[in-house]
Amino acid sequence: MPSKLKRAIGRYIKKPLAMLLGYICYNPKYLKGKAFGKDYCNGWTWVMRSWFMQKIVGVNRHVPFPVDFRMKVGNWKNIEFDVDNLNIFQKVGNYYQATDAKIVVGKNTWIANGVAIITANHDLEDLDTHSDAADVVLGEECWIGSNAVILPGVTLGKHTVVGAGAVVTKSFEDGWCVLAGVPAKKIKDIKHTS
Repeated sequence: MPSKLKRAIGRYIKKPLAMLLGYICYNPKYLKGKAFGKDYCNGWTWVMRSWFMQKIVGVNRHVPFPVDFRMKVGNWKNIEFDVDNLNIFQKVGNYYQATDAKIVVGKNTWIANGVAIITANHDLEDLDTHSDAADVVLGEECWIGSNAVILPGVTLGKHTVVGAGAVVTKSFEDGWCVLAGVPAKKIKDIKHTS
C-alpha cells in the first residue's frame, strides 16, 4: 500500500475512530498530554489497542484510561501520575498493586516491562492476610528497568535508575543514583544536571 494512502487511512479513519472510542470508553481528562498531541499520537494507538480487552472482555475494566491488557492495575484510584506519563500503563507484564496505599509516579518517570510495584505484602506468619500497606513514591525522572520489583514503603528520589531485575526493599530518597541487585544497593552516583 502506498505511503500516502496509509497516511490518509490513519488521518481520516483510524484516528477519528480512536478518538470516538476514547471519549466513549475513557475519562477525557486522561486523553490529554503529550501522547495525544498533534505531533505525537501514540495515545490514540493505545486507545485502539486497549478498549476491546478493557471494556468488552473486562481486563482492567474499572480503570478510566487505556491500559495494556497484559498488565494488572489494582485500585487505580490510589495511583497518582502525570497524564504525560500514561505510557507507564502500556507495558507487558507490569503489576501495580495499590490496594491500601498509594503509588506516586513522578513526572517524566519511565517504567519498563515486567515491573511490579507493591504496596502490601502477605504477612509472614499468616499468609492469608496482608501486612500493613505503605506508599511507594517514585520521584521525577526515574527509570525502572525490566522485571524490577519495588516493595512497600520505598521512596526513590529524583533521577534514580533501578537496574533490570533489582528488588528495591528500602528507600533512596536522595536520588541521582543507580540501584542494582537483590536486595538493591546503590552501585553508582549520577552527576546532577539540574
